[in-house]
This record gives sequence, C-alpha cells and structure tokens, in this order.
Amino acid sequence: MAVLTDSGVVLLDAIGYDYGTMNGLIRRTDRKILEEIIAAAERAPVRLPLEAVRLLAPVPHPVRDVVCMGLNYKDHANEMADALGEQRTQRTWPIFFGKAVDRCRGDGEDIPSHVGFISTLDYECELAVILGRDTFRVPPEEVESCVFGYTILNDVTARELSRHKQNYFMKSLDGACPLGPWIVTADEIPYPPRLRLRLSVNGELRQDGNTQDMLFGITEIISQLSQGMTLPAGAIFATGSPTGIGFGRNPPVFLKDGDVVTCEIEGIGVLENTVRDGAS
Repeated sequence: MAVLTDSGVVLLDAIGYDYGTMNGLIRRTDRKILEEIIAAAERAPVRLPLEAVRLLAPVPHPVRDVVCMGLNYKDHANEMADALGEQRTQRTWPIFFGKAVDRCRGDGEDIPSHVGFISTLDYECELAVILGRDTFRVPPEEVESCVFGYTILNDVTARELSRHKQNYFMKSLDGACPLGPWIVTADEIPYPPRLRLRLSVNGELRQDGNTQDMLFGITEIISQLSQGMTLPAGAIFATGSPTGIGFGRNPPVFLKDGDVVTCEIEGIGVLENTVRDGAS
C-alpha cells in the first residue's frame, strides 16, 4: 500500500505504517490517523515516480458483496425502460442489489469477455463509496462522517443474463468489477460529491453525467440500508450509472475483444481496462 503525493508515491511501510491490506487500514484508522499518515508521507525522503509502480485495485477483495444501486439516474432508468419495451415509471424507493466479486481488477488489467458463454457484455461507469467504519442505524446527518473515500467502479454487466429475472448473476461474472485507480479520501471531495463522470469505448464518448443527478444520494442510500443491517467498514457502494450504456443504443452495441473502456470521474482520476477473450 502507498500514498500518492504531489511529488511521488510513498510506501506506507517505509514511513512506519503497516496495515497488511487496505481493508485492514480502513478498519484500523480514522480521519485523524489518516491526516498523520499523509503528513508523514509528505515528509518522506524516498519517493517513487508514479510511472514506476503498477497500480492494483485499491481493494482487491471487498469485505462483502458490493452494494449496487439499480436505475439510480433518471435518464438511465428511462433508457432501460425503452430498451426493454417497458413503461417509464417514477420511483419512491431505491433499488438495492449485491454484486459478487472474485477479485477487483485494477487500472490496466483486462476484463474477461467470457466468450462462448455470453455475447452482451456491457459497461457502467459509477462512483464507488467506501465506508470507513461499521455503520448501523445511522441518521442521515451522520452519514458523511462514515465515508472513508471514493473511487471509480465499472459495473460490467452481462445483459443477456437478465433472463434469470434478477441482477446477481448478470452483475457478478469473474472480472466484472474493475476498481480504481486509487481511493481519494473523503476529506478531498466536498460532500455530497458533485462530480462529472464519463465513459468512452475506444475513445468514443458513451456516458457523460454528474453524480448530482442521482435519484437517491449517498446519504439516503447508506442511512436507509443501515436501518436494518450492519454495514461493515470497507463496504463498497456502487451508486449507479448515467445514461449511455451499450444496451440502450439503437441498435445495441456490446463490448468485444480488444475494446478499451475508459472511465473518468473528476477529482478522482481514470480507470482504463481492455476486454480480452482470453483473460481470466
């Protein structure tokens, strides 16, 4: 693990902090300790240039299934209804579902195409929120203090598996959760985040939205879900996707071998992955 400073990358164990894993760091730190770590990194005499390190997913193995938000942007909800030939509707309650993760792929890693099994691989650029402490029955006004940080998540989806009439299978194929390129701690981004997010395929812009357009914001998502279940430190929330998915195009356009998918969220960075038939 490391801290990215303006002048390079500082390894945590080199400045006396060793938490083993990112989940361990999240569970064993608070914002005061994070400030101490950042200050120590700024004073560190030895730094590595960013181009000299390989970025892995900041959380390779989430502490539980990623909590996803279904149809959390109005325009995306409308494009899904249109693509499915369904009536557009207004919603009162958020849609929650889980996304199982074998291992989050980091920036630069390949996305398996699962050729021979599916042919409708799709993309969704989403803001991911990571909890900083165990949370149960948190009131809305305290949600901000529960957030550890933010990163980018590509909610890769096998559209044809919607035939099972649930989201779990279509969202949970191996390699379907690219995450990164790093975590930006909560203190770096005003709350609630109002960030532009974009996705392109082979340089062609497909999605262009803003997190302020979410139907149900981070406060509502975490507060509502925590009323009946304990949300552990390190839990990851995928907050939904703006319009522009491949399934919503006319005709639909799905990902194929060699396609380069680039997700970008302002204030966080860029997550880029290539679809490969032979990836695992």
